[in-house]
Amino acid sequence: MLDREHLETFATVIEEKSFERAASVLNVTRGAVSQRVKALEESLATVLVVRERPVAQTAAGEVLLRHVKALRLLENSTLSELNPQDKRVAPVPVAIAVNADSLATWFPRVLWPLLQRHRLAIEVISDDQDHTLQRLVKGEVLGCLSTEAKPANGFVAEALGEMEYRCCATPAFANDHFRHGLTVAAVLESPSVLFNRKDSLHDEFLEQLFGFRVERYGRHYVPAPAVLLDAILAGVGYGLVPSMQAQHQLDSGDLVDLAPTKPSRVPLYWHHGAAEPSFAQEITHHIVEGARQALGTADC
Repeated sequence: MLDREHLETFATVIEEKSFERAASVLNVTRGAVSQRVKALEESLATVLVVRERPVAQTAAGEVLLRHVKALRLLENSTLSELNPQDKRVAPVPVAIAVNADSLATWFPRVLWPLLQRHRLAIEVISDDQDHTLQRLVKGEVLGCLSTEAKPANGFVAEALGEMEYRCCATPAFANDHFRHGLTVAAVLESPSVLFNRKDSLHDEFLEQLFGFRVERYGRHYVPAPAVLLDAILAGVGYGLVPSMQAQHQLDSGDLVDLAPTKPSRVPLYWHHGAAEPSFAQEITHHIVEGARQALGTADC
């Protein structure tokens, strides 16, 4: 039997990324925190914590962190079910990872009803859609939106549909930089607007367009979808924007589609644990059904 106090101490160390901060949160000494984690490692005969700055979990620690979070979820949801009217029962803490473009467009319409229906203390972690899965595997989140179709061991991937992106620019920018169309020469001479350095969407779009990889082109990095769109509207560059975000500006003529016959489509999947407690299953069901409706793929 694993000691629950030791488990909670270990999880707090990982969440706070520090033995000192964990001690402050738990209101114990740093030495007590260290002793509990060491005792837990000895009982399991494995190293759980990489003792660096910041502190991180080992592969075994990732497995154990998922276990602790499942215990918390199960306990809190059970208390809420037993005493649904008891306001002293704290909301169930849940962390999920969502790509920034979904968060800026359709995901809030799915999230708000979920929070109205259930007593949750939600933490939404925004990350690039190609990297959210890492947070799930590490035990940092209950579930995540990802472009990866294949689930990790012990997880399930539910197909949600596709996000469509349009390659947009202002009419003036298009006239100045792409008078002869979206050519390789024009791309190499024109500044683009990307989300961040992890964003591979633009590279993949150009490779699909030209049939080969284009490397050396100018890039602005703007890590906020609304501001990225503002940058394109300001005429400082061109870039890929979700169709549902840019449609109004395309209809009004404030933006033009530089590749109207070749939109970029990105499949999305909801990854979650294969053996979820009932409360987590409800969350998964709500997100999957809501996502499919929002993305126009209710029959997935």
